[in-house]
Amino acid sequence: MSAAMQGEMQPTIYRFKLGGFEVTTIMDSKVIREGLTPSFGGEAAAAEVKALAAANRIDANRYEHPFTPMVVNTGKELVLFDTGNGTLAAENDQLKGRIPPGKLVERMAQAGYKPEDVDVVVITHGHPDHIGGLTVAGKPVFSKARYVFGAADFDFWKKGENVREARKFNRELYVKICLPLAGRATFVKPGDEVVAGIRAVDAFGHSPGLMAYHFESEGKQLLNWADTCNHYVVAIQRPDLHLDVDDDKEKSVATRKRILDMVATDKLFVTGYHMPFPGIGWVDKTSGGCRWVPHSYQFNL
Repeated sequence: MSAAMQGEMQPTIYRFKLGGFEVTTIMDSKVIREGLTPSFGGEAAAAEVKALAAANRIDANRYEHPFTPMVVNTGKELVLFDTGNGTLAAENDQLKGRIPPGKLVERMAQAGYKPEDVDVVVITHGHPDHIGGLTVAGKPVFSKARYVFGAADFDFWKKGENVREARKFNRELYVKICLPLAGRATFVKPGDEVVAGIRAVDAFGHSPGLMAYHFESEGKQLLNWADTCNHYVVAIQRPDLHLDVDDDKEKSVATRKRILDMVATDKLFVTGYHMPFPGIGWVDKTSGGCRWVPHSYQFNL
Protein backbone atom coordinates (compact mmCIF):
# COMPACT_ATOMS: atom_id res chain seq x y z
CA MET A 1 0.00 0.00 0.00
CA SER A 2 1.42 3.37 -0.97
CA ALA A 3 1.77 6.16 1.59
CA ALA A 4 -0.83 8.91 1.58
CA MET A 5 0.04 12.26 0.08
CA GLN A 6 0.70 14.76 2.87
CA GLY A 7 0.40 18.06 1.01
CA GLU A 8 2.73 21.02 0.76
CA MET A 9 5.13 21.76 3.59
CA GLN A 10 7.55 24.67 3.69
CA PRO A 11 9.46 26.63 6.34
CA THR A 12 7.57 29.45 8.06
CA ILE A 13 10.07 30.52 10.76
CA TYR A 14 13.73 31.43 10.43
CA ARG A 15 15.95 32.85 13.17
CA PHE A 16 19.51 34.11 13.06
CA LYS A 17 21.99 36.29 14.92
CA LEU A 18 22.89 39.79 13.79
CA GLY A 19 25.67 40.87 16.13
CA GLY A 20 24.01 41.05 19.53
CA PHE A 21 20.50 41.00 18.02
CA GLU A 22 18.41 37.91 17.44
CA VAL A 23 16.25 38.26 14.32
CA THR A 24 13.29 36.05 13.40
CA THR A 25 11.38 36.23 10.14
CA ILE A 26 7.92 34.66 10.24
CA MET A 27 5.65 33.88 7.32
CA ASP A 28 2.30 35.21 8.45
CA SER A 29 0.62 33.78 5.35
CA LYS A 30 0.98 33.68 1.59
CA VAL A 31 -1.15 33.86 -1.52
CA ILE A 32 -0.69 32.68 -5.09
CA ARG A 33 -1.33 35.65 -7.33
CA GLU A 34 -2.22 35.70 -10.98
CA GLY A 35 0.04 37.46 -13.40
CA LEU A 36 3.31 39.32 -12.99
CA THR A 37 1.89 41.05 -16.03
CA PRO A 38 0.01 43.40 -16.15
CA SER A 39 0.67 44.09 -12.43
CA PHE A 40 4.23 45.16 -13.23
CA GLY A 41 4.46 47.65 -16.07
CA GLY A 42 0.91 47.32 -17.37
CA GLU A 43 -0.01 45.90 -20.76
CA ALA A 44 2.70 47.95 -22.47
CA ALA A 45 5.44 45.95 -20.73
CA ALA A 46 3.77 42.54 -20.98
CA ALA A 47 6.25 41.07 -23.47
CA GLU A 48 9.22 42.37 -21.45
CA VAL A 49 7.92 40.95 -18.19
CA LYS A 50 7.18 37.56 -19.76
CA ALA A 51 10.68 37.46 -21.21
CA LEU A 52 12.15 38.42 -17.84
CA ALA A 53 10.18 35.64 -16.13
CA ALA A 54 11.33 33.09 -18.70
CA ALA A 55 14.96 34.17 -18.31
CA ASN A 56 14.68 33.63 -14.55
CA ARG A 57 12.79 30.32 -14.87
CA ILE A 58 9.61 31.48 -13.18
CA ASP A 59 5.99 31.47 -14.32
CA ALA A 60 4.82 34.81 -15.71
CA ASN A 61 1.19 33.90 -14.98
CA ARG A 62 1.31 32.79 -11.33
CA TYR A 63 3.60 33.75 -8.48
CA GLU A 64 3.91 33.18 -4.75
CA HIS A 65 3.42 36.30 -2.64
CA PRO A 66 4.42 35.82 1.02
CA PHE A 67 3.73 38.16 3.94
CA THR A 68 6.70 38.16 6.31
CA PRO A 69 6.77 40.13 9.57
CA MET A 70 10.00 40.26 11.55
CA VAL A 71 10.74 39.96 15.28
CA VAL A 72 13.96 41.49 16.61
CA ASN A 73 15.22 40.79 20.11
CA THR A 74 17.77 43.48 20.90
CA GLY A 75 18.56 41.96 24.29
CA LYS A 76 16.62 44.77 25.93
CA GLU A 77 13.39 44.94 23.91
CA LEU A 78 11.39 42.66 21.65
CA VAL A 79 10.45 44.60 18.52
CA LEU A 80 7.91 43.39 15.96
CA PHE A 81 7.93 44.83 12.44
CA ASP A 82 4.47 44.64 10.82
CA THR A 83 1.64 42.31 11.76
CA GLY A 84 0.36 40.49 8.68
CA ASN A 85 -3.24 39.97 7.62
CA GLY A 86 -4.72 39.01 10.98
CA THR A 87 -8.48 38.53 10.90
CA LEU A 88 -9.14 41.13 8.20
CA ALA A 89 -10.79 38.68 5.81
CA ALA A 90 -13.04 37.28 8.53
CA GLU A 91 -14.07 40.74 9.76
CA ASN A 92 -14.54 42.50 6.39
CA ASP A 93 -16.76 41.18 3.62
CA GLN A 94 -14.80 43.22 1.04
CA LEU A 95 -11.69 41.15 1.76
CA LYS A 96 -13.15 37.64 1.92
CA GLY A 97 -11.41 35.44 -0.60
CA ARG A 98 -8.94 38.19 -1.48
CA ILE A 99 -6.39 37.86 1.31
CA PRO A 100 -5.45 34.84 3.43
CA PRO A 101 -6.01 34.67 7.19
CA GLY A 102 -2.95 35.67 9.16
CA LYS A 103 -1.10 33.16 11.35
CA LEU A 104 1.40 35.50 12.98
CA VAL A 105 0.41 34.90 16.62
CA GLU A 106 0.28 31.13 16.10
CA ARG A 107 3.70 31.08 14.45
CA MET A 108 5.18 33.49 16.98
CA ALA A 109 4.17 30.94 19.63
CA GLN A 110 6.04 28.25 17.69
CA ALA A 111 9.05 30.57 17.73
CA GLY A 112 8.75 31.05 21.50
CA TYR A 113 7.02 34.44 21.71
CA LYS A 114 3.69 35.47 23.20
CA PRO A 115 1.89 38.66 22.12
CA GLU A 116 2.43 40.15 25.57
CA ASP A 117 6.21 39.68 25.17
CA VAL A 118 6.30 42.34 22.44
CA ASP A 119 7.58 45.70 23.70
CA VAL A 120 7.42 47.68 20.44
CA VAL A 121 5.34 47.21 17.27
CA VAL A 122 6.71 49.07 14.25
CA ILE A 123 4.37 49.56 11.28
CA THR A 124 6.37 50.19 8.12
CA HIS A 125 3.28 51.54 6.32
CA GLY A 126 -0.48 51.45 6.41
CA HIS A 127 -1.44 48.86 3.81
CA PRO A 128 -3.82 46.13 5.03
CA ASP A 129 -1.34 43.24 5.04
CA HIS A 130 0.87 45.18 7.47
CA ILE A 131 -1.74 46.50 9.91
CA GLY A 132 -4.24 43.61 9.81
CA GLY A 133 -2.79 41.78 12.80
CA LEU A 134 -2.76 44.79 15.12
CA THR A 135 -6.26 44.19 16.48
CA VAL A 136 -8.92 41.51 16.71
CA ALA A 137 -12.51 42.69 17.02
CA GLY A 138 -11.18 46.15 17.86
CA LYS A 139 -8.89 44.99 20.69
CA PRO A 140 -5.10 45.31 20.50
CA VAL A 141 -3.34 41.98 20.02
CA PHE A 142 -0.04 43.18 21.48
CA SER A 143 -1.49 44.46 24.70
CA LYS A 144 1.69 45.69 26.40
CA ALA A 145 3.41 47.22 23.38
CA ARG A 146 4.02 50.76 22.34
CA TYR A 147 3.60 51.52 18.65
CA VAL A 148 5.81 53.22 16.11
CA PHE A 149 4.38 54.72 12.92
CA GLY A 150 6.08 56.71 10.21
CA ALA A 151 4.92 60.28 10.81
CA ALA A 152 4.26 61.01 7.12
CA ASP A 153 2.39 57.75 6.59
CA PHE A 154 0.21 58.21 9.68
CA ASP A 155 -0.56 61.78 8.66
CA PHE A 156 -1.50 60.72 5.12
CA TRP A 157 -4.01 58.10 6.21
CA LYS A 158 -5.37 60.20 9.07
CA LYS A 159 -6.09 63.22 6.86
CA GLY A 160 -7.47 61.12 4.00
CA GLU A 161 -6.57 63.69 1.35
CA ASN A 162 -5.51 62.53 -2.13
CA VAL A 163 -6.26 58.89 -1.36
CA ARG A 164 -6.77 57.20 -4.72
CA GLU A 165 -10.03 55.34 -5.29
CA ALA A 166 -8.41 51.91 -5.02
CA ARG A 167 -7.22 52.79 -1.50
CA LYS A 168 -10.43 54.28 -0.08
CA PHE A 169 -11.30 51.08 1.81
CA ASN A 170 -7.69 50.82 2.95
CA ARG A 171 -8.09 54.26 4.49
CA GLU A 172 -11.25 53.12 6.32
CA LEU A 173 -9.31 50.19 7.77
CA TYR A 174 -6.45 52.44 8.85
CA VAL A 175 -8.81 54.83 10.64
CA LYS A 176 -10.50 51.91 12.38
CA ILE A 177 -7.37 50.00 13.35
CA CYS A 178 -4.50 52.45 13.73
CA LEU A 179 -5.91 55.79 14.80
CA PRO A 180 -7.17 54.46 18.16
CA LEU A 181 -3.58 53.40 18.95
CA ALA A 182 -2.17 56.92 18.56
CA GLY A 183 -2.14 57.56 22.30
CA ARG A 184 0.39 54.75 22.76
CA ALA A 185 2.43 55.61 19.67
CA THR A 186 5.49 57.52 18.63
CA PHE A 187 5.85 58.94 15.12
CA VAL A 188 9.22 58.78 13.40
CA LYS A 189 10.86 60.56 10.51
CA PRO A 190 13.73 59.29 8.34
CA GLY A 191 16.88 59.13 10.45
CA ASP A 192 15.04 58.77 13.76
CA GLU A 193 16.00 55.94 16.10
CA VAL A 194 13.29 53.46 17.12
CA VAL A 195 15.40 51.72 19.74
CA ALA A 196 19.18 51.61 20.08
CA GLY A 197 20.62 50.22 16.86
CA ILE A 198 17.48 50.57 14.73
CA ARG A 199 16.73 53.70 12.72
CA ALA A 200 14.18 54.74 10.11
CA VAL A 201 15.07 55.14 6.42
CA ASP A 202 13.03 57.04 3.82
CA ALA A 203 11.38 54.55 1.43
CA PHE A 204 8.42 56.75 0.42
CA GLY A 205 6.46 55.79 -2.68
CA HIS A 206 4.76 52.41 -2.41
CA SER A 207 2.89 54.08 0.41
CA PRO A 208 3.31 57.87 0.74
CA GLY A 209 5.27 57.39 3.97
CA LEU A 210 6.75 53.89 3.67
CA MET A 211 9.70 53.40 6.00
CA ALA A 212 12.56 50.96 5.73
CA TYR A 213 14.60 50.23 8.86
CA HIS A 214 18.36 49.94 9.22
CA PHE A 215 19.76 47.66 11.94
CA GLU A 216 23.27 47.70 13.32
CA SER A 217 24.67 45.60 16.16
CA GLU A 218 28.30 44.81 16.94
CA GLY A 219 29.32 45.93 13.46
CA LYS A 220 26.74 43.77 11.65
CA GLN A 221 24.17 45.58 9.50
CA LEU A 222 20.84 44.75 7.88
CA LEU A 223 18.14 46.70 6.05
CA ASN A 224 14.48 45.75 6.36
CA TRP A 225 13.16 47.36 3.18
CA ALA A 226 9.54 46.26 3.79
CA ASP A 227 7.69 46.78 0.46
CA THR A 228 10.32 48.79 -1.39
CA CYS A 229 10.50 45.87 -3.85
CA ASN A 230 7.51 43.56 -4.16
CA HIS A 231 9.03 40.83 -6.31
CA TYR A 232 12.50 39.35 -6.21
CA VAL A 233 12.93 39.35 -10.00
CA VAL A 234 10.81 42.02 -11.66
CA ALA A 235 11.06 44.80 -9.06
CA ILE A 236 14.81 44.39 -8.71
CA GLN A 237 15.85 43.73 -12.29
CA ARG A 238 13.37 46.30 -13.66
CA PRO A 239 12.82 48.86 -10.88
CA ASP A 240 11.60 51.35 -13.50
CA LEU A 241 8.38 49.41 -14.11
CA HIS A 242 5.32 50.77 -12.35
CA LEU A 243 3.52 48.42 -9.96
CA ASP A 244 -0.27 48.65 -9.87
CA VAL A 245 -0.47 48.70 -6.05
CA ASP A 246 2.12 51.46 -5.58
CA ASP A 247 0.44 54.64 -4.35
CA ASP A 248 2.95 57.09 -5.87
CA LYS A 249 4.35 55.28 -8.87
CA GLU A 250 7.07 57.71 -9.95
CA LYS A 251 8.26 58.14 -6.37
CA SER A 252 8.30 54.35 -6.00
CA VAL A 253 10.58 54.01 -9.02
CA ALA A 254 12.99 56.62 -7.66
CA THR A 255 12.97 54.97 -4.23
CA ARG A 256 13.60 51.48 -5.63
CA LYS A 257 16.57 52.73 -7.64
CA ARG A 258 18.02 54.62 -4.66
CA ILE A 259 17.57 51.77 -2.17
CA LEU A 260 18.86 49.14 -4.60
CA ASP A 261 21.96 51.22 -5.29
CA MET A 262 22.53 51.73 -1.56
CA VAL A 263 22.25 48.08 -0.52
CA ALA A 264 24.34 46.89 -3.48
CA THR A 265 27.06 49.50 -2.94
CA ASP A 266 27.18 49.00 0.84
CA LYS A 267 26.79 45.20 0.55
CA LEU A 268 23.97 45.25 3.08
CA PHE A 269 22.01 42.18 4.07
CA VAL A 270 18.35 42.79 3.20
CA THR A 271 15.03 41.48 4.42
CA GLY A 272 11.92 42.13 2.37
CA TYR A 273 8.30 41.58 3.32
CA HIS A 274 7.44 39.96 -0.01
CA MET A 275 10.76 38.34 -0.90
CA PRO A 276 10.78 34.52 -1.11
CA PHE A 277 10.78 33.17 2.45
CA PRO A 278 12.74 33.62 4.67
CA GLY A 279 13.01 36.92 2.83
CA ILE A 280 16.74 37.42 3.34
CA GLY A 281 19.39 38.18 0.75
CA TRP A 282 21.58 40.72 -0.97
CA VAL A 283 21.42 42.82 -4.10
CA ASP A 284 24.28 42.53 -6.56
CA LYS A 285 24.97 44.95 -9.38
CA THR A 286 25.11 43.38 -12.82
CA SER A 287 25.96 44.71 -16.27
CA GLY A 288 22.25 45.29 -16.85
CA GLY A 289 21.21 46.56 -13.40
CA CYS A 290 20.68 44.51 -10.24
CA ARG A 291 19.72 41.01 -9.15
CA TRP A 292 18.51 39.38 -5.92
CA VAL A 293 20.93 36.92 -4.29
CA PRO A 294 19.17 34.78 -1.65
CA HIS A 295 21.08 33.89 1.51
CA SER A 296 22.28 30.33 2.00
CA TYR A 297 24.17 29.54 5.23
CA GLN A 298 25.80 32.91 5.89
CA PHE A 299 23.79 33.55 9.06
CA ASN A 300 24.35 30.03 10.34
CA LEU A 301 28.12 30.39 10.84
